[in-house]
Amino acid sequence: MSLKFGFSPKLRLKKPAEYKNVFDNPVKSSDQYFTLLAKKNNFDHPRLGLAIAKKNIKKAVCRNIIKRTVRESFRIQQGLGSVDIVVLARRDAVGVPLDLLRKSLEKHWIKLVARCASCS
Repeated sequence: MSLKFGFSPKLRLKKPAEYKNVFDNPVKSSDQYFTLLAKKNNFDHPRLGLAIAKKNIKKAVCRNIIKRTVRESFRIQQGLGSVDIVVLARRDAVGVPLDLLRKSLEKHWIKLVARCASCS
């Protein structure tokens, strides 16, 4: 059996209404680098949305590095279930070694899957 590691359009939150749904009463997971919001969805796969604010991370280069790191971590993480996740980055995420950000995200994925499994 081969696992697919693509990041196809069906795995993304695109519309403002999809983001709004996650922002309304989400399951949260936070640390010094990220805040992740999650909510169960009606699909058979997880979806990811990014909200990396220019206010928090001024330089586009830094925002793009963080976005790529989050997408890569999400893409590699198999078995998240039926959940929509929005990732918000904090100021402290700038200039941090990427392996530290990846470890932080791995902890968040595990925590959110456990919390969303227990919610309705």
